Amino acid sequence: MASSDDVLGGMWAVIATLFVYRDTQRESFAAAISRIAATVVSLALCLVYLLIAPSHPWALGMLIALGTILVTLAGRPGDSITTGVTIAVVMVVAELEPRNAWEQPILRLADTVLGVIVGLATAWLVRRATDCDDGADPSGSSSGDRAERGARERTG
Repeated sequence: MASSDDVLGGMWAVIATLFVYRDTQRESFAAAISRIAATVVSLALCLVYLLIAPSHPWALGMLIALGTILVTLAGRPGDSITTGVTIAVVMVVAELEPRNAWEQPILRLADTVLGVIVGLATAWLVRRATDCDDGADPSGSSSGDRAERGARERTG
């Protein structure tokens, strides 16, 4: 039977995968950067706190506020939601399983990195597979682009 850390880690990696998977490579990469940036901020805050004191409900609110302020000051206010959710998960798990609570931020960072890698790879593979199905040529033009270009060449 899997431990609760394994189950949480698997769930966290899946969430990161879903967060990163987007329609274009550029959007997927931007989402990956956002996810990693928000995760690093939140997990650094949680790690420092959990090395000093045990999880406490007031600490949860304080860390979410601090994380929101930090990512906003860093010019990434859109990352405040992910930062807050990550802090909430880490601190609640640390409250439920206080033994070695300081390990939670490190474990969640590893899960996030794994999920981001899987999300980027999946997005790349799906785009590659669907581009081939659309009749794309190696230059990146779709069959519709080639037909339109051919029609223009014939008319003028």
